[in-house]
Amino acid sequence: MTIREHFQNREKSFIAKYGCLSNETKGRSKKEDPCPIRTPFQIDRDRIVYSNAFRRLKHKTQVFLAPLGDHYRTRLTHTLEVAEIARTIARAMRLNEDLTEAVALGHDLGHTPFGHGGEAALKEIFSSSFAHNKQSLRVVEILENKGKGLNLTYEVKDGIVKHSKGGYGSIIPKTSEETAVTVEGHIGRIADIMAYLNHDLDDAIRSGVITQNEIPDFCNKILGTSHSERITSMIRDLIYTSKLENDKFCLILSKDLSEAMHLLRRFLYDNVYRSPVVHNEFIKAKKIITGLYTYLLKDKDEFRKVANELELNLCPDCNPDERCVADIIASMTDQYALNLYKKLFFPSSIV
Repeated sequence: MTIREHFQNREKSFIAKYGCLSNETKGRSKKEDPCPIRTPFQIDRDRIVYSNAFRRLKHKTQVFLAPLGDHYRTRLTHTLEVAEIARTIARAMRLNEDLTEAVALGHDLGHTPFGHGGEAALKEIFSSSFAHNKQSLRVVEILENKGKGLNLTYEVKDGIVKHSKGGYGSIIPKTSEETAVTVEGHIGRIADIMAYLNHDLDDAIRSGVITQNEIPDFCNKILGTSHSERITSMIRDLIYTSKLENDKFCLILSKDLSEAMHLLRRFLYDNVYRSPVVHNEFIKAKKIITGLYTYLLKDKDEFRKVANELELNLCPDCNPDERCVADIIASMTDQYALNLYKKLFFPSSIV
């Protein structure tokens, strides 16, 4: 018996009946021989961490574009915080931590440069259906590994594509179409919200965009007044309120906690994401994205050069199309996009 098989037998003793055992995965699009050491979900987690798209997250905006301070979150640190929250919840609920962590680590692989400003730009100039969660799925299925994809399991891909809330969407989805097929994947969605509500608030206070005194009193009362207290309140409430209903495990938040999270999210939208300090920078970012998109559509040589630098195997022998250019734009880091824009559109000195 292999190490993997021994561990999969152990999973049956500590994973709850509503959890997802690794030997019950629906598998991969391309069949592979099993690893003698790692379970399928461990392999997925490793493939995500070793991917180019994951490494690029360290230079992608969370909320504040190109912040000067060392302690502001990036898309990578956001992802790591989501993974930590998701693992804590999964362990307490006796679920599959490897599956939960893989979903959390992969959920933002397709996020654009310049945060949601970049996403909004691609919605306008490429397709109204463009969304970073769908792009994350495209990354792991098609774009990574020079066009081969990562060949992840069905459960991890499902959790990745269903993590997004769409702005003011429900924290806990109401329909089966929005809900991940596993409880672990569902946790990834909720952990994402818990993470950004707390660290975006933290960064906004650090930047001076808002002050601690402006946070709604109800949020302070229910969630607490510090980052640690808020995270702890959210995690504990989900763990202790969730329950089995009609032989199905349901993730539930208490009424007060749910209201406090919704109120805090609206507060962030109104006072941080749409604040002049943040919004004006996103407007500039959208202009950069639009300029690059238009240029790369017309210049075949530059298109191929950028695709090669980003290690994306896109249309090597054909003219660039809108889908491929959108893939390239979404794959860029903030700094790469800024440098390319400067090279293409700024005048250079002639010596």
